[in-house]
Amino acid sequence: MTQSRRMSLVEAATNVIVGYAFAVGMQIVVFPVFGIHIALGDQLAIGLAFTAISLVRGYVLRRLFERFR
Repeated sequence: MTQSRRMSLVEAATNVIVGYAFAVGMQIVVFPVFGIHIALGDQLAIGLAFTAISLVRGYVLRRLFERFR
């Protein structure tokens, strides 16, 4: 059984959202250890840019794997 396009998008979005929350949390903890101080709003904005790219990447790769399966 193959995964529908809609479910591929839902899976990729869920993965990216969880990854985004984890990454921002880690930035808040780890950046100060290395002397990097960034405002929370800036961290969230940077995270959103990478999240959008990750969502597209995850969806495209999932569809490619489904095609070649």
